[in-house]
Amino acid sequence: MHTLINYLTGSNWHLSVKIGSTVMLILTFAGIVFTILMENRNPIKAVAYILLLIFIPIVGLVVYYYLGRDLRKKRRFTLKGSKDEVLFAKYWQSQRAEIEQMQLELRHLVGNKQELSAMLLNTRQSVLTKNNHVKLLINGEEKFPEVLAALKAAKHHIHIEYYMIAADDIGNTVIEILVEKLNQGVQVRFLYDDVGSNNIKKLPRILKENGASVYPFSPLLVDLYLNANYRNHRKIIVIDGNVGFVGGINLDDRYVNNGKHDLYWRDTHLKIEGDAVNLLQLQFLMSYRYCSKEVFPFEAPFFGRSAPLIGTCFTDIVASGPDSEWPMAMECILMAINVAKRRIRITNPYFIPTEQLLTALQMAALAGKDVQLLLPFKSDSFIVQHAALSYMKPLLAAGVKVFFYTRGFIHAKTMVIDDNLAWVSSVNFDNRSFFLNCEIGALVYDKETAARLDRAFDEDLLYSLPLQETRWNKRNLAKRFMDSVCRLLTPLL
Repeated sequence: MHTLINYLTGSNWHLSVKIGSTVMLILTFAGIVFTILMENRNPIKAVAYILLLIFIPIVGLVVYYYLGRDLRKKRRFTLKGSKDEVLFAKYWQSQRAEIEQMQLELRHLVGNKQELSAMLLNTRQSVLTKNNHVKLLINGEEKFPEVLAALKAAKHHIHIEYYMIAADDIGNTVIEILVEKLNQGVQVRFLYDDVGSNNIKKLPRILKENGASVYPFSPLLVDLYLNANYRNHRKIIVIDGNVGFVGGINLDDRYVNNGKHDLYWRDTHLKIEGDAVNLLQLQFLMSYRYCSKEVFPFEAPFFGRSAPLIGTCFTDIVASGPDSEWPMAMECILMAINVAKRRIRITNPYFIPTEQLLTALQMAALAGKDVQLLLPFKSDSFIVQHAALSYMKPLLAAGVKVFFYTRGFIHAKTMVIDDNLAWVSSVNFDNRSFFLNCEIGALVYDKETAARLDRAFDEDLLYSLPLQETRWNKRNLAKRFMDSVCRLLTPLL
């Protein structure tokens, strides 16, 4: 100690500490840059993180630590993915012969659109189902009466997996019905995202006190170090193994346009009855096992065949997440665009496409296909709004027709391909939905469903403004500069 004191008082130790700190900081940032490069991630995203570290070092370090690290192939998500693959293989093998026959029928019915189902089958992401009845639900006004009626009719179990549930009129009504059903002996399993459901308040406690199994997905305080960046954006309800709901509408009052809210909220959901409910149930089971470390039986009444056969609507359920080997939601959208013959109609609230999707849309339009894109006139995110606008010029130049919805905020995530393929999902057109979040959607190979979604699109166009290429190219420099700056930030969103 005496020697150390003599050294400090007799030397320029301030300079030594400064040099040592600088060296350590440089080594730390060099290590982070090396890690980013070795992850072989998207080059644009890698460059964005490196530039952030260079120009705003401390902020860049924090952003990369919590949002940038690619942990999808590590730790819990790797384990989840491997277990899910085994479970899905079991389900596939149980119906293999019938699935192969249905693939042939689907090819005869919709031609090369069957390739989407083949891709999902070959990657073990979905199995085609046929015996389904699908009902399109527009806005909360159509969804919530159907959901509440189905919940009240439950006899054995209710499974709910949602990104957002709020302690408002809708949320409280759902919880009241669930409590009533618990008292009748119905099993209730309830999953919610810990970030999305930031207004859930005491609803989980009420359910737990009445016997429900309730778990948050990746609790923020627990998982901040590991995977706070990976959220469960799905909206799934399964009742008694034979009724299911999936789409973009959360359990929140804002989705009901009853005059209580200033903003009109436009969204789309599906009610499914039939064999496709097994696939929703399977996805819920895998999420439930991940959150609770528990399972429920892979047998009736949780899984089974629809009886009587209530429809012949071919349907695939597409799920993706941080545990997925492939960004399947993005790849399904990409393939759907590529197999279109005449027309592509896309509605999405957050449009920050990957280069593959941007090129696919341009190529489709250049090939003479009618490509229509419906976006919100005003987004709920400043950065996303301006970033999306930066993609308009190349789309318009290729002949893509762009419309801005002005009645309110359009939150629907849908797609109609020609007259026989419909897509309703929770999936946004951005990196977060494609690579980070748990997402889910339904591919419906059915003319009637596609026609209903087409009619909804036509009605939305009545409240939309077309984007004119000549006027768009005359926007002032300040606006175009802001669009470009926000676009640079999109890899970090």
